Amino acid sequence: MKKTIILLFIVLLGVPGVMAQTKSKTRVLKPTGFLQGITIDVSGKPSQYYSLNSEQASVISVVGPGKLRVITRGRFLPKQPASKINYEIQYIINGGKPQKAKITGAVRAEASRYADGIIGTPAQGKEIEIVLGIGSHTIEFLLPAKSASVEARYLFTPTKEKKTSWVSYCPLTPMEPVELIANESVVKYYRFSNEKPLKVEINGPTQLKIMNRVENHYKMKGRIHYRIQVAENNTVLNTYQLSSTISETTSYRDVSKLIPGKACQFVIEVPKGKHVYELTPLDKDKKTVLSRLLIPEKDVKIGR
Repeated sequence: MKKTIILLFIVLLGVPGVMAQTKSKTRVLKPTGFLQGITIDVSGKPSQYYSLNSEQASVISVVGPGKLRVITRGRFLPKQPASKINYEIQYIINGGKPQKAKITGAVRAEASRYADGIIGTPAQGKEIEIVLGIGSHTIEFLLPAKSASVEARYLFTPTKEKKTSWVSYCPLTPMEPVELIANESVVKYYRFSNEKPLKVEINGPTQLKIMNRVENHYKMKGRIHYRIQVAENNTVLNTYQLSSTISETTSYRDVSKLIPGKACQFVIEVPKGKHVYELTPLDKDKKTVLSRLLIPEKDVKIGR
């Protein structure tokens, strides 16, 4: 009986630790682009929010999979008589089609106030949840013109990636193959540029994982930012904003004048039917990018 009580006591002591570990996974993110921080005291605790703008986007960059929670608060101006406030937020994921979140009937928050009380009163928090798959993601947030003032707080919780066995997939020829040495293994990538985009034909439904490495010259220092556009039938589907530094574990097999960047990835969700995607680097100053294509092993027969 005593052993049982002791074990139960140990388990109970461990539960708060487990809960703390679970909660610690959630990260508070700071946007780029339009950046205007505003402190809101929520139940006596200061929280950092960021204003949204109608002309310049607030941009969140994150690597999935995970859930992005956007806590929004409309602002009641001083002496504003309305008891409720409505507003709309536009967001664009990876340069795709704009999506809208409409918030209606938000009332004044009872336990929240602006640190600078002169600017008004915050409305109750309203949450938008965005589920993101594996790979790099860029989400832009904007307000419509003549919108009420809105502040946002961004929280990201990673989720466990579903185990998938990936196999190499070839682009449409002709493409220039480039061999890299990573962890003592030779891996084939394909070089492409703004003038010579990478094209791939694939049957869905499946997923197409794109592993990307920007090609660095020795003079290039620090973090390198670059963009890759994905189009089908001359229609832009997505534009991925990627960022990496020089790889310390990967090198060219036969090239000495260049250094590969660390790998960045994104995944194209391929719908049913035959598709031809065209990948184009948009930054002409970066010149060339290397990509490796992969699909789930279970979909090999479908993909080809």
